[in-house]
Amino acid sequence: MSNQTTIHTDLCVIGAGPVGLFAVFEAGLLKMRCHLIDALPQVGGQLSEIYPHKPIYDIPGFPEIKAQELVDNLMEQIKPFDPGFTLGEKVEKLNRDENGVFKVTTSYNTEIHCKAVVIAGGLGCFEPRKPDIENLAVFEGKGVNYMVKDPEVYRNKKIVVAGGGDSALDWTIFLANIAKETTLVHRGDTFRGAPDSAEKVFKLAEMGKINLILSSHLTKINGNGHLKEINLLGKDKEEKTLEADYLIPLFGLSPKLGPIADWGLNIEKSQIMVNTQDYSTNVEGIFAIGDINTYPGKLKLILSGFHEGALMAQSAFKFVYPDQKLSFKYTTVYGVNSF
Repeated sequence: MSNQTTIHTDLCVIGAGPVGLFAVFEAGLLKMRCHLIDALPQVGGQLSEIYPHKPIYDIPGFPEIKAQELVDNLMEQIKPFDPGFTLGEKVEKLNRDENGVFKVTTSYNTEIHCKAVVIAGGLGCFEPRKPDIENLAVFEGKGVNYMVKDPEVYRNKKIVVAGGGDSALDWTIFLANIAKETTLVHRGDTFRGAPDSAEKVFKLAEMGKINLILSSHLTKINGNGHLKEINLLGKDKEEKTLEADYLIPLFGLSPKLGPIADWGLNIEKSQIMVNTQDYSTNVEGIFAIGDINTYPGKLKLILSGFHEGALMAQSAFKFVYPDQKLSFKYTTVYGVNSF
């Protein structure tokens, strides 16, 4: 345990992913100071840790942008507000003194004293969901990868992507231009991901640029020190064997809230329930934005998290500075306006 470090700020943002970073921008416009904490050693959350090269298609103004590029742009956007960062440390405790000041304590004994807390932890502590496949653990790191950190690893290789969500679709589309042979295996015959991405995958299959195997699931993998082949079982009980250098199972992430679960928050299925008027929780002074929260009609999109962060900042300002009038400037084609 290192010596105690104490930091004073207006908002403590738990989670330095894209939604947490944009919340800093919105808070900065209102002259609020922010300090971010993240268990990962770098900012960006899942975008930087799991798929920095993954293309993202639903950010306004960017028909396509790489995940890490989006993170870099967000960091550039908040630079004028000079936020503080505590990275590589997990939040362990949350207390509140008699004056209403929160004290957030990390695993390295860093204390952040703040007037409000914003939980933007994405899925919290997360781990990949692993399929029930014989020999899977034997080949982890030896041909079985649960994330794509460097697409160049797969150049001119035979790869099999397994899954039916957005990540499986997006990576299949991206890796089709890199790998020697790309195969997407899905246990169903329809996809859970974006219809546009599904359409692109079907077109790639029709053009012969990828192999698409539906209504099948993985049963076993084999090799000699490294993955060599994958066994499949179809809906019709037909068995099939694929040659493969790499298997990328993309079945989502299992969220774990960690200590946040003990903070007296209303939680439903590992997600924090919020008021959609300002994304406040049932605990006064604590807000939750991004994938970690839930409410009727919730969409797990970065865009939705940005919207939540903007509304949260307005309410957080009133909570942090109840005696000050909200003053906010914004730019239009007609000049600068304020209210």
